[in-house]
Amino acid sequence: MPNFFKNILYSVFYQLVATYRVRQISKAIACIGASLLLAIGLNLTTSPQSVEAKLTDDTYDGNIFALYGGNGSIVPARINLAQSLKQGRAAMLVFYIDDSSDCKRFSPILNLAQAQYGKNLTLIPVSVDSLDLQRSDYQPTEEAYYYRGVVPQTVLISDQGEKNFDQEGVFGFEELDAAIRNLFKLPIAPPSQRFRKTNQPINEVNP
Repeated sequence: MPNFFKNILYSVFYQLVATYRVRQISKAIACIGASLLLAIGLNLTTSPQSVEAKLTDDTYDGNIFALYGGNGSIVPARINLAQSLKQGRAAMLVFYIDDSSDCKRFSPILNLAQAQYGKNLTLIPVSVDSLDLQRSDYQPTEEAYYYRGVVPQTVLISDQGEKNFDQEGVFGFEELDAAIRNLFKLPIAPPSQRFRKTNQPINEVNP
């Protein structure tokens, strides 16, 4: 039995024991009964079924990196592209929107990339909703310069500011891992060090 139901039942018991007058008992029961009905109603409206994030729907559920990627701290990005290049760091731009099922499914891949390469690669998730798409004068040091009108879109920029990889849509971590290794001129990972192929979250609410 859920704890909040137990707490309410205990409360009923103690109030009945402490209340000996019939009128007071009736009032106490009526009040607690109303509280119980309210609690049940709140439980129904916040049940797992009603709040379950919809992975396959193009609906807004909240921060997709917290809900599906398992790492809400990915956003907002700590530094922007210009700052990353100024520090001599390569960057990975990921254009996304929170109400895209493809972006939801791709978010765990970014978490893996952050865990594996975050010390040397700046991960910059870019919400397309934050871009001024009417502008046409973006510079190569600005994230919007690389956006091509689709989500998700993943772009790797070298520490010299050169575009090294540009991929649309959902793809597995092994493909992204190979692209990052190519960016850093690292050998392909041996089978023993390769991650499982995945473009799916570990579970729907918190991968």
